[in-house]
Amino acid sequence: FYLTPPQVNSILKANEYSFKVPEFDGKNVSSVLGFDSNQLPANAPIEDRRSAATCLQTRGMLLGVFDGHAGCACAQAVSERLFYYIAVSLLPHETLLEIENAVESGRALLPILQWHKHPNDYFSKEASKLYFNSLRTYWQELIDLNSGETTDVKEALINAFKRLDNDISLEAQVGDPNSFLNYLVLRVAFSGATACVAHVDGVDLHIANTGDSRAMLGVQEEDGSWSALNLSYDHNAQNEHEVERVKMEHPKSEEKTLVKQDRLLGLLMPFRAFGDVKFKWSIELQKRVVESGPDQLNDNEYTKFIPPNYHTPPYLTAEPEVIYHRLRPQDKFLVLATDGLWETMHRQDVARIVGEYLTGVHHQQPIAVGGYKVTLGQMHGLLAERRARISSVFEDQNAATHLIRHAVGNNEFGTVDHERLSKMLSLPEELARMYRDDMTIIVVQFNSHVI
Repeated sequence: FYLTPPQVNSILKANEYSFKVPEFDGKNVSSVLGFDSNQLPANAPIEDRRSAATCLQTRGMLLGVFDGHAGCACAQAVSERLFYYIAVSLLPHETLLEIENAVESGRALLPILQWHKHPNDYFSKEASKLYFNSLRTYWQELIDLNSGETTDVKEALINAFKRLDNDISLEAQVGDPNSFLNYLVLRVAFSGATACVAHVDGVDLHIANTGDSRAMLGVQEEDGSWSALNLSYDHNAQNEHEVERVKMEHPKSEEKTLVKQDRLLGLLMPFRAFGDVKFKWSIELQKRVVESGPDQLNDNEYTKFIPPNYHTPPYLTAEPEVIYHRLRPQDKFLVLATDGLWETMHRQDVARIVGEYLTGVHHQQPIAVGGYKVTLGQMHGLLAERRARISSVFEDQNAATHLIRHAVGNNEFGTVDHERLSKMLSLPEELARMYRDDMTIIVVQFNSHVI
């Protein structure tokens, strides 16, 4: 199909969301000015999720992208639950006690998070009671463990990730008398999700990453140009440290079978993830849960098979790698995105495109045509296009949308080619996935004055 520019725009803008941090007395006291986010599906339904929330009982803001595999159930659960686990992990002992006492006596609870959600980002209402009970058990344990020390953010992030993954596993083992819920907790546990989460509090930025989504800082150099600073490492076969870590955790006899064709046990691309109990539970436990589970689970081929060379589980962890960065005035924005973006664009280009978009200033690089024979007519076309691009930079009101437009529509000259964009966006569902992955992007803009 040939899509007109308005049709392309309506597809690109369908899931966009923007949030501006409110000012107090005409002053912006937060280190975050606001954020833009957007998603472009390749799978139907999309397997990516995103979340953003302000912590109300502690300081700071949480933002995250979640990339699901083997369905969207796990990514959905993690996107609505993880921030509560992080917030609870950060709460002081007195606040935890207040919350527990309120539940105990049936009083209204202190709100812990203020969510910033797109209308399409839904919460699974059916599971809310189950999710709440698991969270409550966690904060009761934190109350009992009270050491009187204030929690370190890094520790809180690690604990929250591990605890949520543990709860996902436990809920699936216990099952639920309600057959719908029983099927839901099993679908969550048997599917998987990676997570890349940012916690911003003043100048303190923590990134907790599990899997292969990425966090990247956009830095403006003294000459006005843009550079990218990585704040996460992919947990996959391309990361030598990660391959080493996996090998260290299993006997020497399994060295040859642990990573095959760049996948964990020859099957899984990310080496860390939530859910995916097929790579965590013993064979006996897997069989017992599948046999006693609902019939739909038995019909699902994925749950029945056991990964090859499965001798010493668990092979997979949800423990995040946490990186701390103290924000500087030149750190202008943060990009969190699932691997759908990084497969198509280099981080340096991401930094330049977002940086130029946010400042509205284009550093006019000489047009590079890298070894192509270009006629005068083509060169004239490129220059005309560049002029049009400067006037059209304002057609996107959202930095994440602007980035997706480039990721999907860029030609070999690094400019957006409408025809290519139209083709890529009109691919039928079963073909789209062969050309691109789901893409989820959050662009957080920092307040240099405060920093």
